[in-house]
Amino acid sequence: MKTQDNQHPYTNSLIDESSPYLLQHAHNPVNWNPWNEEVLARAKRENKLLIISIGYSACHWCHVMEHESFEDSLVAKIMNDHFIPIKVDREERPDVDDVYMTACNLVTGRGGWPLNAFALPDGRPIWAGTYFPKDDWINILEQFNKLQQENPEKLEESADQITKGIKAQDQITVATGEQEFTSQELQLIGQAFIGQIDFVDGGRKGAPKFPMPNNYQFLLKYHYLYKDAEALRAVNITLDKMANGGIYDQIGGGYARYSVDGFWMVPHFEKMLYDNGQLVELHAEAYKLTQKPIHKVKIKQTLEFIERELMSDEFGFYSSLDADSEGEEGKFYVWDAAEIDSIIGDPVKSKIFKAYYDVKKNGNWEHTNILMVSEKIPSILEEFGIDQAALTNIISEESLKLMKHRETRVRPGLDDKILCSWNALMLSGYIKAYEALSDPHYLDIALKNIDFIEQNFRKSDHRLDRNYKEGKSTINAFLDDYALLIKAYTDLYQATFNESWLTKASELTDYVHDHFYNQEIKMYNYTSDTDPALVARKAEFGDNVIPGSNSVMARNLFTLGSLLYNEDYLDRSEQMLANMKTQITGTNQPSFFSNWCQLYLDNVQAPYEVAIVGPGAESKRSELSRNYLGNAIILGGQSEGSLALLKNKLQEDRTMIYVCQNKACKFPVEDVAKALELMK
Repeated sequence: MKTQDNQHPYTNSLIDESSPYLLQHAHNPVNWNPWNEEVLARAKRENKLLIISIGYSACHWCHVMEHESFEDSLVAKIMNDHFIPIKVDREERPDVDDVYMTACNLVTGRGGWPLNAFALPDGRPIWAGTYFPKDDWINILEQFNKLQQENPEKLEESADQITKGIKAQDQITVATGEQEFTSQELQLIGQAFIGQIDFVDGGRKGAPKFPMPNNYQFLLKYHYLYKDAEALRAVNITLDKMANGGIYDQIGGGYARYSVDGFWMVPHFEKMLYDNGQLVELHAEAYKLTQKPIHKVKIKQTLEFIERELMSDEFGFYSSLDADSEGEEGKFYVWDAAEIDSIIGDPVKSKIFKAYYDVKKNGNWEHTNILMVSEKIPSILEEFGIDQAALTNIISEESLKLMKHRETRVRPGLDDKILCSWNALMLSGYIKAYEALSDPHYLDIALKNIDFIEQNFRKSDHRLDRNYKEGKSTINAFLDDYALLIKAYTDLYQATFNESWLTKASELTDYVHDHFYNQEIKMYNYTSDTDPALVARKAEFGDNVIPGSNSVMARNLFTLGSLLYNEDYLDRSEQMLANMKTQITGTNQPSFFSNWCQLYLDNVQAPYEVAIVGPGAESKRSELSRNYLGNAIILGGQSEGSLALLKNKLQEDRTMIYVCQNKACKFPVEDVAKALELMK
């Protein structure tokens, strides 16, 4: 039942939703509805076109279009009189978003948010676009209303054509016969990755620049296998430039979603949980390999930001922070030079601070300053007659002053819904941070978060919910929720040797196979067979800012199959990779399949199975895990446990490390350094 709010002249059906994005629109004069079967049935009864408007809480242009159009009573009257308006939070319903974003790309050749689609009452899209100024939006509304009144056949024709196009997007050829994954092909893939890198500013060439952490996970693995110096240089320059750039919050920690320019200076200021979870994991893996201090610093600062601003009292992780505050993008994060002088007080320290962060009197961006680390540190040391230690100390102390001052500003909006898949990404980040830095606090947070997930997302039959807010979950989970949580379970096993995490991973894997597997294409659908059907049943095959759910499942099956001696899992993983082989190797854009490429690497060079058994298993696991093991799976415990790979490996009063490959083991050693030598 809708809750009445006497403080607002308008209240619509979104008032009963939990999504912060939907609640932002609950007092629009537009009669918004949430996406559900009842609303779709009403559209059919009333024979009205649907307007499906999709966005998310941290989206700047979503806010702009709301203010310009959806808060306008004239616009609202046209929408209410002639259409059924539906609002969708893309983060809650990525399945709905995928259908209409695919339509948008088919119609316009591009996509983005806000996404505004027009559809027939049965949900089939007839047209879609992104942001529109008010006058343009009114014109579009009037055109579609006129078309429905005067030429409905044209709308039917358009819907039929677009729906066929949407369904065609997910066609895939099932590979048959023996498949070969070769080192030669893998090296071509690796060189194609490297060829896309901007070796001046890092990241992919051009602008805007997105972090794309999984790309650099592949390059780390590729470097590890082939000793390719350029692959490691690509990772180093990208992470250095990002960590020192404006995309990183130099005062409060954490990364923004992307940089609008080609050198990581001007961020799109929204901060997303999924980026930061993956980037913590990437920094942790890079630190294991290179021991560069910058990675350790960014891990610590980013996780401090997460715990301060994106962690609930229940140890669940919130989704994002808005780009905007006080109606201005980035206002919370930028600084005037005079303001910095006033906060720091000491004129010399202020000069040093401003030089270090490239602060200009008249601003380095739109008459204000985005803090980014200067590339002229040696000249700063020389100019002020200080050494690196003194500079580091000044920057640290004065940053705390700016942080304290920033806390008095109006904060960006918080999207406090908790999503299963994004929590799994952050959970994996904490686990890898624990491995890299041996800080028990990170494992403690990881265990508290997995307990939160177990209590609030996972059901007794192993079904998952996707969302959680204020004690309520309303949406059945999608494939990415299952896949990323399964990965987190296997990460947690390798960090603790607690076999219960493998059991839970296997239970979820079997549930996924029962409810998501598409026998015709031997891949997984994005939605469960228990969900109401959309106009097309979609699947994720490529990788994007988050690895695609099919590639994550394929890698899960490989890892679990190896740990559990489960040949069925391994066969399914190999079949999925074989299905994707042509797309991976037949394009000069393998970065859109970066997670598949990591699985390809594992099929070319079988990972080492490193078994640690004996009373000192935990200390040796900890020592081993501080090293980069891009081509290894770790298992073990104080006893042999139940895993076949550990059978007959326990020696009385000794802790032995067995380095195996394809289930063939080398002579066991007790020293971690010697075990590492056996993997070279």
